[in-house]
Amino acid sequence: MPKIKLMLADDHAVVRSGLRMLLEAQPDMEIVGETENGLETVMRAQAIKPDIILMDVEMPGMNGIEATREIKLILPETAVLALTMYEDEQYFFEMLKVGASGYVPKRAAPDELVNAIRTVYQGGVYLYPSLAAHLVQDYLQKDEAAADDDRPQNDLTPREIEVLTLIAEGFTNAEIAQELVISIKTVDRHRENIMRKLNMHNRIDLVKYAIKKGLIDLDD
Repeated sequence: MPKIKLMLADDHAVVRSGLRMLLEAQPDMEIVGETENGLETVMRAQAIKPDIILMDVEMPGMNGIEATREIKLILPETAVLALTMYEDEQYFFEMLKVGASGYVPKRAAPDELVNAIRTVYQGGVYLYPSLAAHLVQDYLQKDEAAADDDRPQNDLTPREIEVLTLIAEGFTNAEIAQELVISIKTVDRHRENIMRKLNMHNRIDLVKYAIKKGLIDLDD
């Protein structure tokens, strides 16, 4: 079974060393590169093509937000998982906006980080529980009166709502197919229909929509 290829992007050598010790102890993970600033991360990522980059938000020169934006343009298949000391709402939303697949504070327990990496590798989105609450607050405060949020949920078929819920909960297409006893191609078709009907373009948008509509519960 292939290992998850990880790149560590952090300007603190001690942090990278600790992450390396933790992650290389996992049987399904390997560190394929380390960088200490955003520009170097973009350049090395193109050469190494890691599966996931653990990206610090604040680094010298090009920061993690700018680096993530560039990497997702060049290497859309490479996932970015923000790992940072900052739990500020602004950083959180900026990283998601430029394409990060998750956001984990450095205070998180080691097993939470390992779980986040595996979730992202499988195509899911990992949001640390206390930070995921920002998504709910964002919708309640900013989007309550927006016309786009008046899109009737009943535009979706019952099956599409099932698929949307599983997507938002982090299930991969293969896992959704197994759960609903349908083919992966059928899951892909449902996903395309959902995106088209809701005028959404990525999984983060679907997660926020599912939270707003009460399809998933963040309190667990």
